[in-house]
Amino acid sequence: MTPCGDDASADDAPILDAIAKWLARDVEPHAMRMEHADEYPHQMVEQMKALGLFGATVSTEWGGLGLSASTYAKIVTMISESWMSLTGVFNSHLMLAKCIEKFGTVDQKKKYLPKLVTGELRGGTALTEPDAGTDLQGIRTKAEKRGEHYIVNGSKIWITNGLEGTIFALLVKTNTAADPPRKGMSMLIAEKGPGFTVSRKLEKLGYHGIDSTELIFEDYKVPAANLIGAEEGKGFYHAVGGLELGRINVAARGVGIANRALTESIKYSQQRKTFGKPIAQHQAIQLKLAEMATKCEAARLLVESAAKAYDAGQRCDMEAGMAKYYATEAAVDNSLEAMRIHGGYGYSKEFVVERLYRDAPLLVIGEGTNEMQRIIIARQLVERNPI
Repeated sequence: MTPCGDDASADDAPILDAIAKWLARDVEPHAMRMEHADEYPHQMVEQMKALGLFGATVSTEWGGLGLSASTYAKIVTMISESWMSLTGVFNSHLMLAKCIEKFGTVDQKKKYLPKLVTGELRGGTALTEPDAGTDLQGIRTKAEKRGEHYIVNGSKIWITNGLEGTIFALLVKTNTAADPPRKGMSMLIAEKGPGFTVSRKLEKLGYHGIDSTELIFEDYKVPAANLIGAEEGKGFYHAVGGLELGRINVAARGVGIANRALTESIKYSQQRKTFGKPIAQHQAIQLKLAEMATKCEAARLLVESAAKAYDAGQRCDMEAGMAKYYATEAAVDNSLEAMRIHGGYGYSKEFVVERLYRDAPLLVIGEGTNEMQRIIIARQLVERNPI
């Protein structure tokens, strides 16, 4: 149990309890070894299927758990405390499912959602390109309509589940002359097949175990029926709509990393002695612990606020941006402070804080950099408070 956090509601309790038991029994004993080996967690993925996590936020109409963003954020926080990489396996997948559920045609929902919920089909979103990350309008991957198919050429990078997944929400340009560029962007449901190649798995500083890949499309054919929403020019808005939930996920991961860094620091500071007493009794360490705990609680409350706004159907790009920005910076700060508190042992692979220190920086970059989050926040402040 983390030193900071709210109690689960009666509705949340069963699923959170099941996940807590699974983490203690099947994840914690193996996470350190598998992360260092960069080993894909096949067995844990099967266990996540059984827990229903691949349909966590999909409505019960399609067989999902129908969880609120608030409950989902708590789950992501819990799992991130044990091994953050696991959250990526189902987050990108759920963004794909949400895109189909929210914007897809009835036929698309019937065809794909039940299989996505069970994990029979697994995948994610293919948005980022070598020259287009936060600036999605800069993508170059093109899709040309030819009869009953689109012919796709281009590449994507940093695609989660690229190796192990089989289906992706693929952002393309169907009209390269559109002004502004976003009006010429569309989203396709892309299943692996001829012309769809995984060129390489990318080596990373942290976030090991999960596959991050480069995808290449060469005259790849996608049925026109797989155009999400059956209307061209809406892909940018589909992508942005999914990023709100994605940013809440990344913010919740930040809370998890910050919490675990605090938990490990509280424990270690009571075990380690210098100058005849536990270092927890030294004022320098106490100041660090207090700062870390405050950041954990503030980050948790911001995530909770963003999730509630999302659940209420409100526009929440500012709230999600605030949560993502603050919680992920808290993760970076707390992981570094945990390493300092642990001293030389914090630099050792024998302690979990070394992993936290490597995982945390990804969060300030992924799902839109924190620099971009601050711009979004500022723009929304002005837009919501005109004079």
